[in-house]
Amino acid sequence: MSSNETERKGFSGKVGYVLSAAGASVGLGNIWRFPYLAAKYGGGIFLLVYILLALTFGYSMIIAETAIGRATGKSPVSAFRAYGEGTGTRFGGWINAIIPMLICPYYSVIGGWVCKYLFEYIRGNVQGLADDNFFGSFISNGFSAEFWFIVFVLMILIVIILGVENGIERVSSIMMPVLIVLAIAICIYSVTRPGAFEGVKYFLIPNPKNFSWMTVISAMGQMFYSLSIAMGILITFGSYMKKDTSIEQATVQVEIFDTGIAMLAGLMIIPAVFAFSGGDPAALGAGPSLMFITMPKIFASMGFGVFIGIMFFALVLFAALTSAIALTESAVATFADEFGWNRVVCTLLIGAIMLGLGTLSCLGYGPLAGVTIIGMQFLDFFDFLTNSVMMPIAALCICLFITRRMTIDRAVEEVLYDGHGFHRRGVFVFMIRYICPVFVIIILASSIANVFGLISM
Repeated sequence: MSSNETERKGFSGKVGYVLSAAGASVGLGNIWRFPYLAAKYGGGIFLLVYILLALTFGYSMIIAETAIGRATGKSPVSAFRAYGEGTGTRFGGWINAIIPMLICPYYSVIGGWVCKYLFEYIRGNVQGLADDNFFGSFISNGFSAEFWFIVFVLMILIVIILGVENGIERVSSIMMPVLIVLAIAICIYSVTRPGAFEGVKYFLIPNPKNFSWMTVISAMGQMFYSLSIAMGILITFGSYMKKDTSIEQATVQVEIFDTGIAMLAGLMIIPAVFAFSGGDPAALGAGPSLMFITMPKIFASMGFGVFIGIMFFALVLFAALTSAIALTESAVATFADEFGWNRVVCTLLIGAIMLGLGTLSCLGYGPLAGVTIIGMQFLDFFDFLTNSVMMPIAALCICLFITRRMTIDRAVEEVLYDGHGFHRRGVFVFMIRYICPVFVIIILASSIANVFGLISM
């Protein structure tokens, strides 16, 4: 095995890893996706199911990926290959490596939308953003959407070129505390609006009547997106982790960060929607448009709408940047490890891929709106392909790799390295060996069945 303690540059210590890994997990999945799924699939019961899954399935997958990365000191492809050649190991490594290369382009398109909204709020255009047609007009304008997409991409690439400690760790150490402060401030404002308390109860108090099988399926899918599982990120970041850092303690802290921000996001958005709409089910079911259409309407109705809008979209931008940086770093590390290219060359290559694929997603709502793949616009297709198909397969590969190649004993040994504890060892072993593989197969089958109309999600 190669060691990440030799020449590989990494995080300065535990705090650097935790903030960077939390930054990777805390992104649009928490601020944008989690609240609308929670609103749609039962509020408090969705939150309860999500937390239970995060403490078992999510915990085990984070431990597994981090252990693989630190034990090998490599990004996904090389990490899998370190335990033997073969078609299965090559496939497992490459699918974990390719996922971030496909996610980051369309993720950056949404990041560009966030940049545009923040810019408009800074300009004071609170009423214009609340117009029913603003969002649709913006994303269908190919030039405008492309411009803001490129702005977001450039911000990512600059941080990546600066490196792990000077770039990723330093930016995360600034952005994560700011993000938490902004989230708490907006939460306080949101939950104190007249009529908002009903939204707080809906989100925090589980109601068994709101439970359905799709609550579980949606919570499992969200956990992948939110915790950055099966994206190659945690293997890559694990390869940068020092041996004196406890994998279990770091995992617990990342879970707390991630779930805490998701809950804050829910308390920012759902009570505000209740206050604005009186608990109208149509408003709660607004889905992905909740952040870009419903929330601007709410801000426009507030006395401090411009200020709150700036704070909210600054928060979302910080979250989007930290996750996009992690996705890009995973892709850059793969090229650097596999081909021996320097960091700048790898970053520019990934930047070119992001601009190419991201432009398809950008123009898919404008000039290329008539072009679809299995009935989906480019952005929706890339989201479906990565989150609903490739990530469950990648997670299954990780489970099989741990049990059949690396071995569970070797993974446990890496967690226990240098006397570190492993309090939930039994949970990890049971989940990786039996439950996680079943979960990911259910997610994969349900997602594909939903696309082809066999079930409704």
